[in-house]
Amino acid sequence: MEKIEHIPFDLDREDLCRRVHVEANTEDATQLMGLVDEVLPLANPKALYDECYIAEKGEDQVVVEGAAGPVTFTSRILRANVDTAERLFPYVATCGCEIDRADLCADDMLREFWVDTIKSLALGAAMRHLTEHLTARYALGKTSTMAPGSADAAVWPIQQQRQLFELLGDVEGQVGVRLTDSCLMVPNKTVSGVRFATQVDFRSCQVCRREDCPSRHAPFDPDRLAALEHGLDCDND
Repeated sequence: MEKIEHIPFDLDREDLCRRVHVEANTEDATQLMGLVDEVLPLANPKALYDECYIAEKGEDQVVVEGAAGPVTFTSRILRANVDTAERLFPYVATCGCEIDRADLCADDMLREFWVDTIKSLALGAAMRHLTEHLTARYALGKTSTMAPGSADAAVWPIQQQRQLFELLGDVEGQVGVRLTDSCLMVPNKTVSGVRFATQVDFRSCQVCRREDCPSRHAPFDPDRLAALEHGLDCDND
């Protein structure tokens, strides 16, 4: 596995103000910029990943060779998506736990919202850096990602975070990310998943029926869901 640290995080203060709806030259703007000055020295986005080879593909399972032994993922959609892939890259990317260790909010809901937004931007920096790193190092062409729990429960259950963390080893010791009993990640601005080679574009949102998801990046596509559930690529019918 490989840990990526010291990821550049150049915060655009004007963009931050727009995101949190703070107007320039106001008391809120002054307070926000003061908070930014507190947070930036603490921000430490980082990522952890590994290159793993697929050992076996079943009807709805993918067996992946990890450093500590094989791990089995159970997901018909993942199985269909990696049909032509020989390897995948499990990863965790995070805003970093250092911000959470500081008492920045002091029971102030507005400051908490501001800090959470800054953490989201730090996570974005970590994901962009990780994607660029993988593309350059492994000469990856077109890729897609999937994450346990990122769509309907039947697509890839969130409980399979445990198997993903098992592939990566001591995630908390390496990058400070802890998996809770309910398979949520701490810090909250953390993402995990697997990246794999693909011939067609895929986003988990395409197979997710949740209508009110604020993180939706693509419309639900029932034809794509049906095709993947049957192990088909609907773009090659």
